[in-house]
Amino acid sequence: PSRPDTKSSLWKEWFGKSSNQDDRCRILFTLNTVGAGRGTTMIWETAPPPVNAQGPSHWTSEQETAATHFQRNFEEIDALCATGQIAARVQVLVCEPISARWTEWMDSLLPHCGGQLSDLDRISEGTSKVEERPSPVQVVVVASAGTADSCHDLKSGFMEKRMQDLVLAPPYLGEKKSSNPAVKSTHPDLVSSDDHDVYVALKWTSLVTIRAIHSFLQASADLAAAASSPINQGSPKAEVNADGASVAISNAPSSPFLIPSFVRVSYVSEENAKVAKWRMHGDFFHPAAWEVCKDSYEMTWIDHSLSGAGGVTGICYENGATEMSRRLKEVGGDCGQWWVYMAELQMPTSPEVYANEITAPVVQGGSNFIWMVTERQRREIVKRQVCLHDAKDRSNEDKCPSQPQAVIPLGDLESFLINFTPNTALGKKHVKGRRPGYSREKEREAEREKVRERKQLKGQEDIEKAILDYTIY
Repeated sequence: PSRPDTKSSLWKEWFGKSSNQDDRCRILFTLNTVGAGRGTTMIWETAPPPVNAQGPSHWTSEQETAATHFQRNFEEIDALCATGQIAARVQVLVCEPISARWTEWMDSLLPHCGGQLSDLDRISEGTSKVEERPSPVQVVVVASAGTADSCHDLKSGFMEKRMQDLVLAPPYLGEKKSSNPAVKSTHPDLVSSDDHDVYVALKWTSLVTIRAIHSFLQASADLAAAASSPINQGSPKAEVNADGASVAISNAPSSPFLIPSFVRVSYVSEENAKVAKWRMHGDFFHPAAWEVCKDSYEMTWIDHSLSGAGGVTGICYENGATEMSRRLKEVGGDCGQWWVYMAELQMPTSPEVYANEITAPVVQGGSNFIWMVTERQRREIVKRQVCLHDAKDRSNEDKCPSQPQAVIPLGDLESFLINFTPNTALGKKHVKGRRPGYSREKEREAEREKVRERKQLKGQEDIEKAILDYTIY
């Protein structure tokens, strides 16, 4: 059937009369706003920036920085709808009810997704009421009076859990008793209860982009092509060592269920007082990840992990008629690509590191601050969740499917680096024992102590100060 289904009320208003009859990809964006209305990032108490106003934008102080990050995300989502290939809906999760002027402001930023420009000034003055019409934005208050404090607590993991429940919607959460992962038993008024092709869950500090979504879908198709390839159906071949014994050596991920995932980055400049004169050249800016280090990931080659146009279309299969398969057959080369997979959990700074311990990311080694799943991946994750929910004790949990593991295609690494828009992460210290590289921390400290005993660290502190003398923008 054509998507979206224009017979249903959710989509009929926007796409029922559209001249563009192309099949649109339905994407649900679930936006976690916890922390946006606290401390120096007040937002709901202030007035939203004017939309399409003539002249320059009014000055936004540091107390209203969350509004600019919201605006950038909504403009990017609107650009997705403007392509004519995507139908997007946005679910905004808040701890308490927010002003109508903010909901109308969000709606007015998505004209290509079905939103309409409203008179925000008259709404804030109370002289105009919010129009009753379908909107691409749905604001969901996820907390009650009794749980509001937990919702606002950034260490509680409350909002992260709510976001996972809404996106994944396992059938045991609702009144319907079913083990079918395709059945969503969450409230029908929630737009997340509707069928979508892709689900994007993100925190307001993460910037979602068209490039990230496109690359995620391409990487998912690549992995699906590898999974359906005849070459990957058999059991792994054993290797023979020097003694003639047969051994199984594998540097592959611990789980066969792989989902493309993301790493947040802040953009930094390596300038200091000595090199400030070079700053206008722009060569010093680069993305820096603070939640992973060189010990956090490994690499593996996956055969036939390349998909062409038209859905999951393996271009490496031996019986394929593609130019790639013919060319590689002539030269005898391997066909596939290298993948970075997470060997550790991502370790943010406080307070988010504590939230991750209470509500772990859906994907092992993935991020709670931006993650995506296709409908097919969602069903596989829910199948495991239903199995764990039905398991009476620990011994039965071993029979459940493996937890999905985070991977990133090495050839498109930059598309999976997500901009942390406040850009204030670097300079903060990690909690001791909760740092990236925790799996080799003792070993690394022992090596460092040996070097220190040999007095090879002369001037090391000065070197480290120079290296970490970053200016954060």
